Amino acid sequence: MNEIIERLTTQANLTPEQAQKALETIADFVKEKFPMLGGAVDQMFTGGSNSNSGSAGSGLGGFGL
Repeated sequence: MNEIIERLTTQANLTPEQAQKALETIADFVKEKFPMLGGAVDQMFTGGSNSNSGSAGSGLGGFGL
């Protein structure tokens, strides 16, 4: 999922830290508004889905958080 971080840093001119915080905010928003998607959101952001980074973890660990 590092691809999203890279895109945010290049296309939105964010620092990697800002990009990670933006992703946390988006994930929290989606889980709040669509609780039935919470598990899918968590899995996507932990690298549980097909992550190019090859990292796994908890929370937003796929993004190095």
